[in-house]
Amino acid sequence: MDDRYESALPAVRVSDRDRDDVLAVLAAALAEGRIDPHEHETRSQRALRARTADELAVLTSDLPAPVPTRAEQDLKDLKEWLAEWRYWLGGAVIMSGIWGASCAQKGDLTSFWPLTPLGVWAAVLIAIAIWPRDADSTRE
Repeated sequence: MDDRYESALPAVRVSDRDRDDVLAVLAAALAEGRIDPHEHETRSQRALRARTADELAVLTSDLPAPVPTRAEQDLKDLKEWLAEWRYWLGGAVIMSGIWGASCAQKGDLTSFWPLTPLGVWAAVLIAIAIWPRDADSTRE
């Protein structure tokens, strides 16, 4: 194998979406006054020509990650909350299966013990949904 290809193997090629993400970070940095218009233009041109992730990483390595908007944070929170309900459902299936197997083994229907842990878990999830959120709590 040719030496010039061996050194290039570890580099990860970037997509148009990756370039767009970097351009968004650069635009936010320009809007916040972290970089001047000339530097923004220079970095943007380099981002558009970038072929690897390393080339893009250099362009934003000295800039902080942009703070998500309230709508972006709300969407992220909703996705996490819905994912937690999927975990709850999985727990309900497993606990109900254990309860059912135990009842089948005993040959008698016992009290549905999964109700207590599932009820507490559901109450916490509902409380998270309705609890007022401090505006500063979205910024970590």
